[in-house]
Amino acid sequence: MSRYGREASIGFGVIGLLLSVIYSLQLNPTVNALCIGLVALGSLACVVIGPNLHKPTSVLPWRLLAGASVLFLVGVMIRPWSADQQGSAQWAADVFTLTGYAFLVAALVTLNRARGPLERHALADGIIVCLGAGLVTAVLFVVPAMDVADRPRLMSLVQGSYPLIDILLLLLLLNLAFTTASRLISYRAFVIGMTALLIGDFGYAWIGANGQLTGSPLLDLPFLLAYTFFGVASIHPSMAWISKAIPNSDQPWSFMRLALIIPALFAPGLVALSIEGNNRGGRTLLGVIFVALVSTLLFRAVAAVHSLDRMQETFRFQARHDALTGLANRAELLDKVSRMQSARRRQDPPIWVLFLDLDGFKFINDSWGHETGDQLLVEVATRLELITRSLGTVGRVGGDEFVISGPLTRDQAIELATKVQATLRNPIEIEGLDLIVTTSIGMASATHGEDAEGLLRDADAAMYRAKGAGRDGYIIFDDSMRQSVRERVEIELALRHAVARGQLWIAYQPIVNLHTERVAGCEALLRWNHPVRGEISPTEFISVAEETGMIIDIGAWVLQQSVHQLARWQRDGVVGPDFFMSVNASTRQLRDHQLTKLAGELLAETGVMASRLVVEITESVMMEQSDLVNDVLNGLRDLGVRLSVDDFGTGYSSLSYLSRYPVTGVKVDRAFVDGLGDVPGDEAIVRAVTAMASALNLGVVAEGVETVRQRDILRGLGIQHGQGWLWGYAEPAETFELLWGPPAQNGSQNGLPNDLHNGLHSAAGVTQAPGVIAPRSLAEAAGLASTQTEEANS
Repeated sequence: MSRYGREASIGFGVIGLLLSVIYSLQLNPTVNALCIGLVALGSLACVVIGPNLHKPTSVLPWRLLAGASVLFLVGVMIRPWSADQQGSAQWAADVFTLTGYAFLVAALVTLNRARGPLERHALADGIIVCLGAGLVTAVLFVVPAMDVADRPRLMSLVQGSYPLIDILLLLLLLNLAFTTASRLISYRAFVIGMTALLIGDFGYAWIGANGQLTGSPLLDLPFLLAYTFFGVASIHPSMAWISKAIPNSDQPWSFMRLALIIPALFAPGLVALSIEGNNRGGRTLLGVIFVALVSTLLFRAVAAVHSLDRMQETFRFQARHDALTGLANRAELLDKVSRMQSARRRQDPPIWVLFLDLDGFKFINDSWGHETGDQLLVEVATRLELITRSLGTVGRVGGDEFVISGPLTRDQAIELATKVQATLRNPIEIEGLDLIVTTSIGMASATHGEDAEGLLRDADAAMYRAKGAGRDGYIIFDDSMRQSVRERVEIELALRHAVARGQLWIAYQPIVNLHTERVAGCEALLRWNHPVRGEISPTEFISVAEETGMIIDIGAWVLQQSVHQLARWQRDGVVGPDFFMSVNASTRQLRDHQLTKLAGELLAETGVMASRLVVEITESVMMEQSDLVNDVLNGLRDLGVRLSVDDFGTGYSSLSYLSRYPVTGVKVDRAFVDGLGDVPGDEAIVRAVTAMASALNLGVVAEGVETVRQRDILRGLGIQHGQGWLWGYAEPAETFELLWGPPAQNGSQNGLPNDLHNGLHSAAGVTQAPGVIAPRSLAEAAGLASTQTEEANS
């Protein structure tokens, strides 16, 4: 649509200029009238269509401009006729023209008002320029027009009013210029059109001063140009921005402003030289204008100083406050906490800091857009200010993070946290939506000597603990949390080194068919062997990778290594063509379209069938109901990749979630598998999950299987696949090949190796990757082997 608007503006501009050239040739009156009519009607069409096409903030200025265009056209067309008439008919052209000017003045007034209030010094600039121009206009045009002796006094008054109206239009045009920082195409065309209109008016004012009402048809040429550029301004896409407040970065004493002001200040001197004899009226007018100029100039100087002061104050405020909510930012908040610490007397309550993080804000932001998220933050800020007005200060230190600080007793701090949570639970209505947010709060207190930054950091650590404890709660900081924060920071730094130095590796755990006892696939599991700390559990570093964003690169590396490993195994005959590889995908990965692109490139590069790759997601991903996540999941399914829901049953398992997303399978969480045979409720849950999956034609994998009894129950419930220590631990690729490769490698015929193979593997002295836990000792393996052999013989 914007492209069509630009093309239309160029096309109309070219046609209008071409018709103006034809008009200037003065071929004959008919051609002249046709040129004027075509340009005026075309301009009118642009002024009417433009607002409907580009949807400016304020449509009224353009509707008034359309009305002025119609009235001007009628006035221009009938002026030759009305000039030859007597009585009231001779006023017909002026009635239409003057009414058109009234519409044009109204259009400029509404356009200026739509842009917001004008700075006082900018208004003074416009008045100074108009006083100078008005003085010259009055002496050269108005007074001579009033002194024409052989025409009615009213006619002279009307002719003398046109230049004065032009001065008013000039003032409004200058006001528009002084509030426009960006010189858009539409703005430039509009200014050119107004300038052409003023030139045309001054042309008629010149002949009016000599007692004439009509002159050469070329006097109407500026009006054709004005129509042309008004049309261009109206149909160009940038017209939608003219009425929007775009702050002007010009200083009060900029070169452009002085270039307009200085000639106006010289006007009284130039006019004084042109006044001859004792022209009392001219000298009186000169004196009045001169006094007005000096007064306005003084007002302008004072206004400019005030404007600079306000600007500096605004900059100071913006540097210390949040732009969206107006609350104190982090720097201002730390200063206030430090000042409260310094001013605190021994008997005063300690300084408390409450660190708030909105639960689920990202879900709202992703689901309903950033504009809704911003409105939500503003409403939260308003509620927090009302709560803390007499208790302390509130600030915004991050995206959805707020801080409240003040001198409070412990009971008062707890009461404040409770009140904040209760207040924020009340629905927030935004554009017809009733949004409910909760908040996790971390609290820390200090008396003397504590650093404000450290106090804020302690409250932040407590907030993370509150978030991990289930959200919508508060926790008061203690020293053990400081150690946790330090460990987390150390893990983050070490993890960054681990990625760069290749300390991460992938282990593969078998997934077997419960009915054939043959390996069906495996899950790729990330492992980290630290050179000093040894094996670090994924539960310690995966969350850090998620929070820091490192999970994007790490997850991409895991996917790449796993797919290439599967391709090598298939090529070397280690696994069969139906063997699948399961890879976990984090929530952050699923918000990035690069995941789909990477998967497609890897499958094409390695030749692995897409159906042999399974991407495991968590239930929380489905709960987000994010369009972006949905696009990524659908993109993976379009490639043919299978999607499985990991740890199913522990969260908000729902048939609606499973039917809404393109998943192909679920994994029953180990928490329910562990209780099979002992906890009746767990078997009921597994049975329900199996029925749900069967209804949706989804595959089921039970994880955490450790005993034969659990395996038999799962098999009886109709579960297809199992995964757990009963069949083997997660092993490096080389060990996995030895245990689960073809018969020539391990004699297991891709069947159940169990702990017998693990024990024999350990006894054979096969080197394991650092940190891999040996399944069982050789003695245990030998004993189990003997037992299994006896059972098989019997």
